[in-house]
Amino acid sequence: MKKTTLLLSLLVGLCLGPRAYGQLNKNAADSLIARTVLAKAANFVVEELPAAEGKDVFEIESKGDKIVLRGNDAGVIGSALYYYLREYAHCQITWNGVNMRLPAVLPRVPAKVHKATPYTYRYYLNYCTYSYSMSWWDWARWEKEIDWMALHGINMPLAITGQEYVWQQVYQDMGFTADDLQGFFSGPAYFGWFYMGNLDGWGGPLPQSWMTSHRELQQKILARERALGMTPVLPAFTGHVPAAFKKRYPNAKLKQTNWTNGFADTYILDSEDPLFAEVGKRFLEAQTKLYGTDHLYSADTFNENEPPSDNPEFLGKLSARIYEGMRRADPQAVWVMQGWLFYSDRKFWKAPQIEALLKAVPDDKMILLDLAAEIEPIWKRTNAFYGKPWIWNMLHNFGGNISMFGRMDGVAQGPPAALHDDAAGKMVGIGLTMEGIEQNPVLYELMTEHTWQTAAPELTNWLSGYVRNRYGHDDANGLAAWQILRTTAYNGQKIRDGAESIMVGRPTLDSVARWTKTTLNYAPKSLLPAWDYLIKAAPACAKSDGFQYDLVDVSRQVLANYALPLQQRLAQAYQQKNAADFKKYSAQFLALMDDEDRLLATRKDFLLGPWVADARKWGTTPSEKALYERNAKDLITLWGDAESPLNEYSNRQWSGLLTDFYKARWQQFFVVLNNSLATGKPADIKLFEQQIKAWEWRWVNTRKDFPTATSGQSIAEAQRVYKKYRTQVAAAYR
Repeated sequence: MKKTTLLLSLLVGLCLGPRAYGQLNKNAADSLIARTVLAKAANFVVEELPAAEGKDVFEIESKGDKIVLRGNDAGVIGSALYYYLREYAHCQITWNGVNMRLPAVLPRVPAKVHKATPYTYRYYLNYCTYSYSMSWWDWARWEKEIDWMALHGINMPLAITGQEYVWQQVYQDMGFTADDLQGFFSGPAYFGWFYMGNLDGWGGPLPQSWMTSHRELQQKILARERALGMTPVLPAFTGHVPAAFKKRYPNAKLKQTNWTNGFADTYILDSEDPLFAEVGKRFLEAQTKLYGTDHLYSADTFNENEPPSDNPEFLGKLSARIYEGMRRADPQAVWVMQGWLFYSDRKFWKAPQIEALLKAVPDDKMILLDLAAEIEPIWKRTNAFYGKPWIWNMLHNFGGNISMFGRMDGVAQGPPAALHDDAAGKMVGIGLTMEGIEQNPVLYELMTEHTWQTAAPELTNWLSGYVRNRYGHDDANGLAAWQILRTTAYNGQKIRDGAESIMVGRPTLDSVARWTKTTLNYAPKSLLPAWDYLIKAAPACAKSDGFQYDLVDVSRQVLANYALPLQQRLAQAYQQKNAADFKKYSAQFLALMDDEDRLLATRKDFLLGPWVADARKWGTTPSEKALYERNAKDLITLWGDAESPLNEYSNRQWSGLLTDFYKARWQQFFVVLNNSLATGKPADIKLFEQQIKAWEWRWVNTRKDFPTATSGQSIAEAQRVYKKYRTQVAAAYR
């Protein structure tokens, strides 16, 4: 263990300092190629190509029987490789489907390809992604994701794993005891919000084994990202301190704040307090010693918490002090700020407040992330962030929910439109800032397409290439399905993010729940022709991993949508005191959930089991395993305790969860309503809600394994539910 830690520390040490263009790590590039194309690796030759005017650049050409990949760093070589695989070998690598069926003889490149990116930075990840998708990742999964980043052109990943280990060191050096920190660190599933200062302790106490193992994991992550030419963004101090701080430093200037989502208050150290700069400096020094630095630091003040004053002068001084705290520890520090607060709290953050906050920091020492530019581009109402460099990001997913959704046309047109707009100021990059990943792969292939071009993709042609690469050949039915999906699920109109199915909501008669938003951005019947075309494509595309995922996903979406008219029928039958119809429709509703669960069980993408099993694997004792299992189950159901107002925010249509949690709730609801119809007495809905909250909390805390391997065949199950439901679904929307 000591030898491994020492080796990792040396690797990190070798990577200190800013990333230098033109320094190609050939070993890293060769290893990436080998992991990607396996036995075909010997067919590729790597050569160095200098960056062009501070921008990444690559070339591809054929020489004899070799494919020559040139680039200024190993990550750029990865982009060159993926460009070749897509454009010439017609392959595709996504989270949800991989086509790497390379021909025996690799296709030649007829003429040299030369590509230069217009974007200095290609940012990746969100604090929330670390919780909603990455909570339980081990090195094998991280290695796979870092390869995906390189292939897709990412060079600026947020890297916040292992932060809790640094904080433990800092506070212990300041005299804090284990008891002082006991209620500070959250459980692993909640790190995103702990890091942003929204909550303390929830899901904990955090075991020491976690902190130690994830220190080592972070060192591996950073060593690999830097070897591939990436510039990781590490965290900085924003004032969030343990509650014990007021005991250790009774004269410290602390602000007690609350996220208003059912959690206890947290404490923010005022930037005017001299301790602020001291703690910030200690943190960056300790972090740099452990993990190195590339001088980019993520710091988000008042994430979904309002500052104590809207006075522009106050906000400017606050911002200047936060930056000064970074600068004292690292004179080359650049503050990377998520622009989410300007979107989420527009009532507070008006032009004078935003301008004051931003202008207090030198222009070359801050980069703004326009975090949800595809929903609402903040740059347009802030004079392009008042002269600061900024990055256009696609947020796309909230809570890691499973829903077919996206703004395909907007994502295709948004970045190049901003790039060519004189009013866009210092737009220096593009990025992906989703709350959850491993869904809707088409949006991420489309967004990363921008990296090496300045014009918007023409979507009809782009989808044709997407289908060919994904399904392994040109398929008219597959393409027809995707042209329909573009104008339905992926038209991005009417709603902010993907609609959810009523079946995953807490049982109700009115079909409205806070975190179960059933409004679609299209008429549900208009999705059915896409389903028809994919069913027709099945014989020709059955061997494609990507096709199997798409067929299951579209089938799932149709069934998920159909749950709403069924729920409305059973609600109407109950209100009309029609016991026979209520029994019929409630039985159909439960059967629909069983059928969807069986369909989802054919794809690992849609299984609950791995989420829980991966959580438990990190435990070194039975109590640690139980803690992580509770974290994993709580986040995707209640989110907090039994009274949590965030219930269902991170709902997932996953096999195992659908029947063991969602269906079980509806069954209990139907028992109450059936008893009401039998006795003639009104159902006590408020009593049921309290009972079901208690049941949900027991479910979260109950030990149970779920299947980690798939069952059944995707094509056969999709055809089965199509045969069973196609006619009745169409009839429901007449």
